[in-house]
Amino acid sequence: MLLSGCSWFDSLTVRSQSPEDIDEIAAETKLVGDLAVPFGMHPIRIESVGLLTGLHGTGSDPGPCPQRSRLVDEMKVRGVKNPNAVLGSRNVALVLVQGYLRPGIRAGDPFDVEVRVPSRSETSSLRGGYLLEARMTELAALADGFIHPGHELATAKGSVLVDPSSEGRKDSAGLTHGRILGGGIAKKNRDLGLVLKNEYQTVYNTSRIANAVNRRFHTYDKGVQIGVAKAKTHQFIELVVHPRYKDNVARYVHVVRAMAIQETEMQRAERIVRLEKKLLQPETACEAALQLEAIGKPGCNVLIKAIQSKNPEVRFYAAEALAYLDRREAAEPLGELARNEPAFRVFALTALSTMADYTAYEQLRDLLDVPSAETRYGAFRALCAMNPNDGLVAGERLGDQFSYHVLDAAALPMIHVTRNRRPEVVLFGREQRFLAPLALNAGPQIMVTGANADEIAVSKYAVGESDQKRIVSTRIDEVIRTVVELGGTYPDVVQLLQEAKAANVLTTRFEVDALPEAGRTIERLAADGKKGTADEGETGSVPESPAPDLFQQKAGKKSSAGGDSAAEGGKSAAAEPDSAKKPSPVSRFFAKIAGRGSD
Repeated sequence: MLLSGCSWFDSLTVRSQSPEDIDEIAAETKLVGDLAVPFGMHPIRIESVGLLTGLHGTGSDPGPCPQRSRLVDEMKVRGVKNPNAVLGSRNVALVLVQGYLRPGIRAGDPFDVEVRVPSRSETSSLRGGYLLEARMTELAALADGFIHPGHELATAKGSVLVDPSSEGRKDSAGLTHGRILGGGIAKKNRDLGLVLKNEYQTVYNTSRIANAVNRRFHTYDKGVQIGVAKAKTHQFIELVVHPRYKDNVARYVHVVRAMAIQETEMQRAERIVRLEKKLLQPETACEAALQLEAIGKPGCNVLIKAIQSKNPEVRFYAAEALAYLDRREAAEPLGELARNEPAFRVFALTALSTMADYTAYEQLRDLLDVPSAETRYGAFRALCAMNPNDGLVAGERLGDQFSYHVLDAAALPMIHVTRNRRPEVVLFGREQRFLAPLALNAGPQIMVTGANADEIAVSKYAVGESDQKRIVSTRIDEVIRTVVELGGTYPDVVQLLQEAKAANVLTTRFEVDALPEAGRTIERLAADGKKGTADEGETGSVPESPAPDLFQQKAGKKSSAGGDSAAEGGKSAAAEPDSAKKPSPVSRFFAKIAGRGSD
């Protein structure tokens, strides 16, 4: 027995040094993703019937229908006397309201909502309209043939942004659809979760997984450290989003699923050796980087070595993982990739926004002055996500209508407006001016006119009110502030800028949602940085990192975290980029006035 035992020990010692056996041992390590799948990673569609006011004769009295009955009942609950008389006015309209609650959204978080008139409605335009508060729920069609609402999940209200370039019968659909940016407010948290696969559903397994996750991630409540995972039943684990991943929930879930449930230090060391080999190969670099990120500090040295690689994919995946580990070594390569590689830009900017190190702040600050419009605005949004109160990007709430930012940018002047997340105007450069002569509309009641190069008149004409007129300089900043002082809304300001650009009295660059996008392809190189051999028909590779939420453009777009691997998530995010989809009537005018490519 002693001889046999010695032989067994010697064979184990030899096997532990074999690369093939290292792979075998590493493969035996059970990851969270082997036992569990994510829950709550799809957006929830919520709907309502709402009342739009302020339409200046373009509304209509809705005919008998279930939507009208629901709206009348809601008006009665809110204390409106004689709701049928209110609906009879042509200054109001019944509209259908729809929005999506994204994965991980918290109570109080805003989201975009879309409004449209029902079919057969006689409402001709929603321009200038304001949605009164509407309660939004999930709707279900039951066997009795009726539509039944669920619990109230959010409320919605605000000014409707309608295509300013739509003209009567030429684009009637554009006039009867609109969007309220950040108009929805969630009333409940949407926590994520992990559901164990059928064959692993035991209390023992949920406890083991929760403990493994909590060893890596935790938050604080009144100074007390609290784990992010909680085993609720034998099959479900509740998962709170870690603050570092608030703008990239899909990546957070991928990292959690890449964690080892239980392994010794020796097993972890052997797995790191194996992951180092995979990290240096572009085809497997994303998966390896996510596992090293899940390991945490012990995996940093391998990632730091990899950012010296000549291959841009290897360098990117290593730097991205280091950024979520808040290592300053990630800042410079990510800044370079955001500047020069459009396919990596959206991921690099999001990763930089998660870092607390000043080197990341410097990289983003420098990107504010590059020629690319999407890089400049992307860096601005990343800086806001990093610290919204920073003096460089902190703006003001103009007229309690929208966020307004004026930056001292050294590059060519630019104006940027948004159609997602929140109403926002950003001026890159303080001294931008309108050219004269000009005659522009800022909504249905405000006109901006000027006959000389020194002065502009901003006038308001409203039925039942005395006319108002202000004389200001041609500075765009001053004109926008005056429009808001006279009661102008965010849609009114957008219309003003769009008309100015179309009339060639706005000489600076004007951009709408100039956002970096996921799903762009790159030419895959070999590990040594040289051009690789592509398969027949292959034109390039798509970055496999989970698509972040920070620059997501389309409401209701599914997260990429539902797959079983990082590669699967990346491909699903890239399969149908927003730019390839047929634009909605609301968004067509943005395409017309933006007129931009990737830069």
